[in-house]
Amino acid sequence: MRESTDILISGGGVAGLTAACAFGSAGFSVICVDPTPPITAGDADGADLRTTAFLQPSIAVLQAAGLWSRLAPHAAPLQVMRIIDAGGETPEARLIKDFDAADISDAPFGWNLPNWLLRREMVARLAELPNVSFRPGIGFARMLPRDAEALVTLTDGTQVAARLVVGADGRNSAVRDALGISVRTTRYGQKALAFAVTHDIPHQNVSTEVHRSGGPFTLVPLPDRDGRPASAVVWMESGPEVARLAAVPVAEFESEMTARSSGILGPLTLVSRRTVWPIISQIAEHLSGPRTVLMAEAAHVVPPIGAQGLNMSLADLSTLLDLAQTHRADPGVAAVTEAFHRARHLEVQARVTGIDLLNRASMAGAPMLRDLRARALDTLYSARPVRQILMRAGLGMTRKSATPQDV
Repeated sequence: MRESTDILISGGGVAGLTAACAFGSAGFSVICVDPTPPITAGDADGADLRTTAFLQPSIAVLQAAGLWSRLAPHAAPLQVMRIIDAGGETPEARLIKDFDAADISDAPFGWNLPNWLLRREMVARLAELPNVSFRPGIGFARMLPRDAEALVTLTDGTQVAARLVVGADGRNSAVRDALGISVRTTRYGQKALAFAVTHDIPHQNVSTEVHRSGGPFTLVPLPDRDGRPASAVVWMESGPEVARLAAVPVAEFESEMTARSSGILGPLTLVSRRTVWPIISQIAEHLSGPRTVLMAEAAHVVPPIGAQGLNMSLADLSTLLDLAQTHRADPGVAAVTEAFHRARHLEVQARVTGIDLLNRASMAGAPMLRDLRARALDTLYSARPVRQILMRAGLGMTRKSATPQDV
């Protein structure tokens, strides 16, 4: 069986589903495949309990995809990014610095949502688009790029002639492998625990990173749960320490995570299971090939610091969609694919490098290095122009940002 489409997207994660919604909403014919059907309920086995903070520039992408109206009612706004250094002799906060979105914008920094809920709403949006075919349980098998199209064979034997193939199929991308594109990978010996908690003290829309050693302990606001303030947590530590933490009894775990949080929200109560995720940095040597582009984790992977990961992916999507719109008759021509690589690769390299440095600083265990980290934070925060530059850079505000009217 052979079919034709404008865009074939390999990958049904949050980035791939967003891309399918965006291209479908723009009027392109789209086929989106993923060998693993998305889990769209938080209490289901295998549900992704991490959360995603969509920063201001990403909202325009979600609006164009017809997604933001679905997501906004479930989102928790992030008004302040708080960084705490707890690198003294005890895990108590010794330095607290607040980066307030009001310093640079009338809107919050971003909005936080559970990943499983994102998948639920995105799949529902795809069902509204008659020009999009979402095929969970079917994957990318191989590809033959040709002058006028890429001939893709799927795992069910279907052949698809696609003008443009989008590899959004994760850090072990089959599309990237088919192109023969190499990657540069950095391993830190870290893993992350992701889970949800409730607490007595309201988070007041403040997202907090607590730095001590091993990596940051990050609390990101969620909507209230059963009448109590709630937050999503990502706790980065060495692999062996994460394995230990994942296995200790709940009461002991709650005691340890409350101490690691410096007690800023009072006692923390675990309200989900604990899931473990590996931490790496990775970047593809090239972001495009014949009739093909790589985006999201097929192109770049970063540690979960500063809400950069998926927002970098949506910056990929925004750039790609703009290029495809200018070549609607054939969105897979070299003028699109090579321009995409040129537009994104240097910025991606810079962000991967910057996040790598931040992660290494957060891992510091020696007291002298922790003291140096605290002094650097204090110095950068104290100069308001520098603080504003850092906030704008973190948001990637070269793209269109959200306004209160937008949201």
